[in-house]
Amino acid sequence: MATASASFKSREDHRKQLELEEARKAGLAPAEVDEDGKEINPHIPQYMSSAPWYLNAERPSLKHQRKWKSDPNYSKSWYDRGAKIYQADRYRKGACENCGAMTHDKKSCMDRPRKLGAKWTNMHIAPDEKIESFELDYDGKRDRWNGYDASTYSRVIEQYEARDEARRKYLKEEQLKKLEEKNNKKADEDGGSDDDDDDDYLKVDEAKVDESKQMDFAKVEKRVRTTGGGSTGTVRNLRIREDTAKYLLNLDVNSAYYDPKTRSMREDPIPDSDPNEKFYEGDNQNRLSGQALEFKQLNIHAWEAFEKGQDIHMQAAPSQAELLFKNYKVIKDKLKNNTKDTIMEKYGNAASEEALPRELLLGQSEREVEYDRAGRIIRGQETSLPRSKYEEDVYINNHTTVWGSWWRDHHWGYKCCKQTIRNSYCTGSAGIEAAEAATELLKANMARKEAAEDKPVQHEEKQLATWGTEVPDDLVLDKKLLAEALKKEDERKTEERDERKRKYNVKWDDEVTVEDMEAYRMKKIHHDDPMKDFLH
Repeated sequence: MATASASFKSREDHRKQLELEEARKAGLAPAEVDEDGKEINPHIPQYMSSAPWYLNAERPSLKHQRKWKSDPNYSKSWYDRGAKIYQADRYRKGACENCGAMTHDKKSCMDRPRKLGAKWTNMHIAPDEKIESFELDYDGKRDRWNGYDASTYSRVIEQYEARDEARRKYLKEEQLKKLEEKNNKKADEDGGSDDDDDDDYLKVDEAKVDESKQMDFAKVEKRVRTTGGGSTGTVRNLRIREDTAKYLLNLDVNSAYYDPKTRSMREDPIPDSDPNEKFYEGDNQNRLSGQALEFKQLNIHAWEAFEKGQDIHMQAAPSQAELLFKNYKVIKDKLKNNTKDTIMEKYGNAASEEALPRELLLGQSEREVEYDRAGRIIRGQETSLPRSKYEEDVYINNHTTVWGSWWRDHHWGYKCCKQTIRNSYCTGSAGIEAAEAATELLKANMARKEAAEDKPVQHEEKQLATWGTEVPDDLVLDKKLLAEALKKEDERKTEERDERKRKYNVKWDDEVTVEDMEAYRMKKIHHDDPMKDFLH
């Protein structure tokens, strides 16, 4: 009923949706459930159950009909009237000078003004009131019954009961006075009859009152044409009182559901009883019998025809819709008969042909069959093997066995050459040997590859004296190149100290030799060396 989104539906889906809604309304299908697990009434109109598109509702729900943007800061509680929180023994500074409470001052004190306040007497200190502050919403500020205690209404009930009790007591006293006057005076019969009428008037007969009230129940007040100023009328209820009400036929709480608002019970309350003895089988019996089904089909036909573009409406022109439905059924039957005649003319009709001979119907034949004492067939009927619908014993592509005669590793194949390809050519025993050799070679290659991966190649690391921190022992230096490197290092340090000697075009050489590195180490200043200041 409550659709999450108005997505596009085909004609078949739309028809199924309508049938499902009708079944839910009839009580045959379970009601739709929202995201909170509550059932959605199938009689709710679509314009109320459908959520707006901007809410992006993914599941059917009725939250958009409720106040879902409630402010949690607002409260619905009310003041605790007359509550006290603390009782002091002595007067406190800043308290009320009259009663001694800290929650108000002398000007706002509601106690009786004392001759000498609690400030001077320091006696009879009043307890502090409970002060609360609430943040109410728009409705809470305007709720006239907010904070009302329903138990206080018992006082009103007690007043009315006391008044009724006093009235009954007064009537009883009046009745006793009348009886005393009747006994004391000897009047004639007329006077006595008048007194009896007065006594009957004063008596309160509860049984008669209850009877009059019950008689009103048999009348149903029905308003007739009251919109245009018409009158109201009284219509008699024609239901026989001796009939058992439908909701009393089965008192089990899990039986058929009774809706008190519409007074309907769609399912059968006593489905296990004898149908010949039942006088009520549920309201769905009326929906599934008589012309109810024809009317339902008429409505469905009108909806489908309107969707296809025909100008038809069940409520606007019911006679036209019914006439079109009758023509549709006639044309449909005629088309169905034509299709049937065409099929019978093409393939024939076995039901209309001549009957088979009696011998064939009873299974009689001239063939002799011999049985033994145990009932087993000895001679005359050979056991026939069941044949499949596929071709049997047909060999293709030079195979000597059929497909499916060999199985290995979840694959079917040919037993003659052990191949698993359906349209392969048979290679015989040579193919089997070649396949086994290829398999063994593949396994050997895989094992060799795994062994190579397990032992990685170890590359020798060369320690270069140029960039290393430690000088190897077998290092051999050229003295001539070392002298040139020391000279270059001195020139470089001189240029660093005096940039005026630095030329405009600087040539940079990033090739560092072993002699250059040794000259750099020899000229390098060691800051931890105590003789570093005497080197240069």
